[in-house]
Amino acid sequence: MSTHDNLSQPRIEAAGERSIAAGQIGTVISGDALPAEVLHIPEKVTAAPGTSNLAPASLCLGREEELARLRGILTSWHEGAITQSGTVHGLGGIGKTTLALHYAHRYRADYTLIWWINAASPDEIETSLASLTHRLAPDWATAADRGAQVAWAMQWLAWHPDWLLVYDNVENPDDLTPYTGALHQGHHLATSRRTTGWPDSAPTLTLGNLDPDDAITLLCRLVFKENIPTPREQAEARSLAIELGHFPLAIKQAGAYLAQNRGISLDSYRRRLDTKLAKTAHGTDTEHTLARIWTVTLHTLERVDPLAVHVLYTAAWLAPDDIPHSLLTPPDTDPDNIAEAIGTLAAYSMVTGTSTTLTVHRLVQTVLRVPQNPDGTQPPRHLQGRGRAEQAVLRSLTPPPGQDSPSQDQWDTLTPHLVTLAATRPPEHHNAALTNAYEIAGHRLHQQGHAARSIPLRKATLAQREQVLDDAHPDTLRSRNNLASAYEAAGDLGRAVPLLEVTLAQCEQVLGDTHPNTLTSRNNLAAVYEAAGDLGRAIPLYEATLAQREQVLGDTHPDTLLSRNNLAHAYRSAGDLGRAVPLLEVTLAQREQVLGDTHRNTLLSRNNLAQAYEAAGDLGRAIPLYEATLAQCEQVLGDAHPDTLRGRNNLAHAYRSAGDLGRAIPLYEATLAQFEQVLGDTHPNTLVSRNNLAGAYEAAGDLGRAIPLFEATLAQCEQVMGDTHPDTLSSRNNLASAYESAGDLGRAIPLYETTLTQREQVMGDTHPDTLSSRNNLAYAYQATGDLTRAIPLYEATLALLEQVMGDIHPHTLTSRNNLAGAYEAAGDLTRAIPLYEATLAQFEQVMGDTHPHTLISRNNLARAREVAQTVQQADTATSADDPVR
Repeated sequence: MSTHDNLSQPRIEAAGERSIAAGQIGTVISGDALPAEVLHIPEKVTAAPGTSNLAPASLCLGREEELARLRGILTSWHEGAITQSGTVHGLGGIGKTTLALHYAHRYRADYTLIWWINAASPDEIETSLASLTHRLAPDWATAADRGAQVAWAMQWLAWHPDWLLVYDNVENPDDLTPYTGALHQGHHLATSRRTTGWPDSAPTLTLGNLDPDDAITLLCRLVFKENIPTPREQAEARSLAIELGHFPLAIKQAGAYLAQNRGISLDSYRRRLDTKLAKTAHGTDTEHTLARIWTVTLHTLERVDPLAVHVLYTAAWLAPDDIPHSLLTPPDTDPDNIAEAIGTLAAYSMVTGTSTTLTVHRLVQTVLRVPQNPDGTQPPRHLQGRGRAEQAVLRSLTPPPGQDSPSQDQWDTLTPHLVTLAATRPPEHHNAALTNAYEIAGHRLHQQGHAARSIPLRKATLAQREQVLDDAHPDTLRSRNNLASAYEAAGDLGRAVPLLEVTLAQCEQVLGDTHPNTLTSRNNLAAVYEAAGDLGRAIPLYEATLAQREQVLGDTHPDTLLSRNNLAHAYRSAGDLGRAVPLLEVTLAQREQVLGDTHRNTLLSRNNLAQAYEAAGDLGRAIPLYEATLAQCEQVLGDAHPDTLRGRNNLAHAYRSAGDLGRAIPLYEATLAQFEQVLGDTHPNTLVSRNNLAGAYEAAGDLGRAIPLFEATLAQCEQVMGDTHPDTLSSRNNLASAYESAGDLGRAIPLYETTLTQREQVMGDTHPDTLSSRNNLAYAYQATGDLTRAIPLYEATLALLEQVMGDIHPHTLTSRNNLAGAYEAAGDLTRAIPLYEATLAQFEQVMGDTHPHTLISRNNLARAREVAQTVQQADTATSADDPVR
């Protein structure tokens, strides 16, 4: 039996001003977030019968067939489904939320708990789950942070059966993966405008417009209540329903208007709509129809309650869900008047909400953000509304008495509204105070590990700087650098690299070649080159930046230490451990002295040194250092900090390297779920995590889970990062390895050959990943019995490994073991046995007496000796039978 070691297990190793360790990971949901003394609580807490946060049921007519299909989806077993889940999708305003709410109320008695989740973003999902903890464990939740509250809710749902989670307005199906994939004892129901991107195992229900008769019935019920309409009124209702395209939201809002204005007939209302046909906003047919309805409604509201119109146009520019009434209450305005105005809007079905918050339909917001009075006879109402929204957010950022700055809770509450304002910023719009708030909010998201979510804030800030300042102004350059960093965090290197190249050129021209900001820009560009796998450009740029920082800033300045760390990291990425390890050891010692033992950068440096030890095969030093660093990260930074998650991912990798799959696989699974939740399904770091988990499944012999996961990951890598990105090549190599493990050499060998050719072209002939490909291809050739190609390839690979990685590196030992196996397969035991003996002695020295690779090596030697003894005995017997000459 020969050792077939997949030498290249890809991990993101992003170096730069923002991150310096492998495996960038975002916010996590993990039981480890909870103090030990409360870990038992989720199991023992029971929900009171009928526990829910449902809004009152709204009128839902004509959807009986859809309700029956939805019930069937959630209660029937689907092959391949781990848990019962379903999705209702369709156009905005088609009635998805109404149908889901109606389902929840109709089958309320079948569930122990029903929880409604605003699911437009990961943050909103977490907020809704935190509110579940507040409902079930209010005393404990009051003193816990949000991450712990979410973790508690996840554990409660994992322990208790027969619940229903309703995820409303899902923007990205990947946001649900951490929940649908981990929580298996209840039902998951999602509503979304997205028709694609849902897992094959999650059936979907497409919701269309109402049946004409159902549309008429709904309209008459809204307008006439319990009264029976006359034949003429029924005919008018039919004509109006046709005019509204049987679109549920249009029917609902037209009915609400007519119910509030009983003196207007259905036919008169339809003629009013016709007069508004040429004066409404452009957009889709649906938006056009609704704009006509709202023009009529707003015209009436301006007469009966002008404040309601102001509130509606203000809310149009904020995040759509759970807008606090206080945010809509200007100074010197009676809150009761605002409450009455919101009640008027609710009566006209323009908004929904509670006694303290307001929710606006996203389609309502879309239409209200465009001009509704294009004749120019008065200031545009939509921009007036935006101005009020901006002022409201800025007022709410006023520090509490006795504080110099807003509290964390203020920022957390207002950041979604700032992101929405930034994402909808009109061209040439100027608000200096708001831009400053964008910049601060973007920085806070970056510090919290959510840099990818800051892109709208960074884009708006840069646009403002370019508009108000000069294109090459230092603040503009800083904003451009920050946006590039956000793109990099989102895995969008196609936009990050050109933006940083432009920024560096401008910094050199405006600030000079050795200005600290220029050096930072140069460092960041080197980091994205490294992230893109372009070490040929990254390393020289890192080396130049380090030399300049040592000269300008001094040998122990934090930025100098950062450059030294990043250069060492790049050396390690290139397989040059002889330069990487000493540089990392020096950097760690300097950081401990200058920054302190638990500073974030010290912890990152410690993690990177552990990685280098692991890469050098020194697991005896790597694993304890990983474990100690992870414990410090959890204590100092918190369980959900990205650096903590990086440490967890790397520790899992080290466990796997040590053959301890019992600890590696659960840690990998938890990390992947966290990646998917925070960064999305196709972020490069998520793909790396998925690849690592697939590799662990393969190592455990679970090819039924490993191969599909490898195949999906490779397809996503090719799409996201390109055909020859180092991570794509690693994914291709690992899929070939899994095919080989499954005995499918017909697919494995061509994939190995393609990968080797690409690695030689992209990484060079002696890069560790190239050597790994060469070793793996030789092993596959040997498996087919083609020793004439396998042995020379093994011999060449071993010589290069000894030269590049050293004589006792684990990869060198694996290659030596495999060459011995090829000699044995060729019947050349005189070369096989001494090589096995030397390799075993080295495995025992480097990895220990009981490491899996040591055991395999010992087994191989024993087998070869047994074969040699058998051959010798046969030869002796043959000699005894020969006649004497």
